[in-house]
Amino acid sequence: MRETIKDLLRSTVISIGMAMAIFCFVGVIFDLGNKGNFSLGGYRFTKMVIGCFLIGLGFGIPSIVYRKDNLPMPFRVIIHMGTGCIVYTIVAYSVGWIGGAATIGQGILIAGIQLTVAFVIWFLFMRYYQAEAKKMNEKIKSIKQD
Repeated sequence: MRETIKDLLRSTVISIGMAMAIFCFVGVIFDLGNKGNFSLGGYRFTKMVIGCFLIGLGFGIPSIVYRKDNLPMPFRVIIHMGTGCIVYTIVAYSVGWIGGAATIGQGILIAGIQLTVAFVIWFLFMRYYQAEAKKMNEKIKSIKQD
């Protein structure tokens, strides 16, 4: 149980950190694109930072499902990414990343890009953990052979 909580905290902190890093990176792009005239009034910056925190929770907390060996992997991915993407979509509309002054086409494009980024990050983590599992299995085989 203690290990599960530790894993949950670790994945949640990583998810929140990644959400904040992406937010800062995109903010720099917008600032450069607007030639230094990018501003957020009416507590929009604070709302967006809170939104990033919630998105980090939305993707971090459901990742605990990967510890459930009795669930098939596709179900785990659907639960994890489905929850994260739903939280992301709600937050994105709430803070104005999607909708607002953007046209429907722009909103769909923005959402598509952001969800693609989420799945690319998931894929990279999946590959990393597969490589780690392979190393551990090889280590176990070499120990058994000795």
